[in-house]
Amino acid sequence: MLIPRPKSLETHAGFFVLDVHTRISAPEALSGVVAWLQGALRPATGLPFGESVIAAEHAIELSVQPGLAAAEFTLDVETDRIRIAGGDAAAVFYGCQALLQLLPPSIYRRALVAGTRWEVPCVSVHDAPRFGWRGVMLDVARHFMPKHDVLRFIDVMAMHRLNILHLHLTEDQGWRIEIKRYPRLTEVGSWREESQVGAGGDGVVPGFDGRPHGGFYTQDDIREIVAYAAGRFVTVVPEIETPGHAQAAIAAYPELGVTTELLKPWTRWGVNENVLNVEESTLEFFTNVFDEVMELFPSAYIGVGGDECPKVQWASDARTQERMRELGVENEEQLQSWFITRLDDHLTAGGRRLFGWDEILEGGLAPGATVASWRGMAGALAAARRGHDVVSCPDDQVYLDYRQSDAPDEPIPVAIVLSVEDVYAFDPVPAELSAAEAVHVLGGQANIWTEHMDSPRTVDYFAFPRLCALAEALWSTGERDYAEFSTRLDEHLARLDARGIEYRHPDGPLPWQTRPGIPGRPSTREQREQYMAEVTANISD
Repeated sequence: MLIPRPKSLETHAGFFVLDVHTRISAPEALSGVVAWLQGALRPATGLPFGESVIAAEHAIELSVQPGLAAAEFTLDVETDRIRIAGGDAAAVFYGCQALLQLLPPSIYRRALVAGTRWEVPCVSVHDAPRFGWRGVMLDVARHFMPKHDVLRFIDVMAMHRLNILHLHLTEDQGWRIEIKRYPRLTEVGSWREESQVGAGGDGVVPGFDGRPHGGFYTQDDIREIVAYAAGRFVTVVPEIETPGHAQAAIAAYPELGVTTELLKPWTRWGVNENVLNVEESTLEFFTNVFDEVMELFPSAYIGVGGDECPKVQWASDARTQERMRELGVENEEQLQSWFITRLDDHLTAGGRRLFGWDEILEGGLAPGATVASWRGMAGALAAARRGHDVVSCPDDQVYLDYRQSDAPDEPIPVAIVLSVEDVYAFDPVPAELSAAEAVHVLGGQANIWTEHMDSPRTVDYFAFPRLCALAEALWSTGERDYAEFSTRLDEHLARLDARGIEYRHPDGPLPWQTRPGIPGRPSTREQREQYMAEVTANISD
């Protein structure tokens, strides 16, 4: 019935029927939740849902109950009233999301659905999340997503009680956030001449679409996104990539790079050898950038990247080698650690916490850093055992840009197959951790890299319904039962239909979702295991 599955749900005889007399009663402290609920219920029903600060007959009663924990809620539907109580406003909001799922799926439509009897079955629900970090990383740098579609994505996250949007804002291929102090970051860095088509590799030469691509969010856009998300109890965690994946920034300000070549935002995918230099002036540039980022994003966590930073330019550059001697670092891995630690010091002084990919473990970890473990679970194990907080997002379990089947009509055949069932089996806590170590696992997230997703509807196809499975994996406690989940998911797809989400159908891609065969770089599980053995050795050293 509900996704995510609640801790407990008891059904009773009868229904509560929404009608013209139904009111919403709540204290002033829940006015934001009331406004959201009215906005969710009014379009499809056409009913007024007037507000009352005191209990009323035939009402939806919202309240905060001190006896409940943060994010914990109860939902009781009786024939004459509905009561939703939570330990805080977020919990009441989650109870309201559960209430919507008890109504006919057409409640998610944005226009009047005439002739519908809006019945809510009588139930008693008690629920609370397993993890505090229930996230999605959305890459808006490889392919820009307009603000309207980001807001829509936040709504669908909230529908599934996901609460962290990790927004990947900068890359080799594009810089997507306005920085007032450095206007060329968007004037130059937000547009590329064309985009690679297909994955390439293994002797396959990729094609290019010959079409400029770009865009960026103004600071007012960012404020709107952050406020819109906060109204749905979603925290936006920004990420500014350093010291690799930075060609768009170097194209805008060449003095940031190691190379003397004048660059443009990159048109290819993959790992790029052009990286930042490690001069004090470059650090000053990025601390200034992060100052503006911190003004825009109230999140406790600020992402600095740290992944896939090739050391080739550093190793071959005389000035970088001289800089290493000045700093007293022995190798390029320690140099990256020094760079990340300097950013960590700055963010910590601003009252924030550094958030970076698991490569920041190599060469020594910045003291206050939180690790996003993406190369399997090796980073989660190493960081938690060293006393650092972890967000698990292993590529072989929750990378939603990976192919969904081996079928020949599956679009963009990248990497290994990750089915809905594979994602549903995800557990952010490595089994090898002790109970004391496991407390460092904040939760998990799915990562949606958009090299091959050039429109919001393509993001829909890759994200859903796998994101529904992830939501339950991060929220629900108890044993997993995929067969039982599949039954609920079949019902849930009607809700996605009503919301206009172009998910992948269980029987495979629909005709307009398939694409001509694009040469990819298939990866077998055996190849990946060999790669992960090397990663584990590097992190453990």
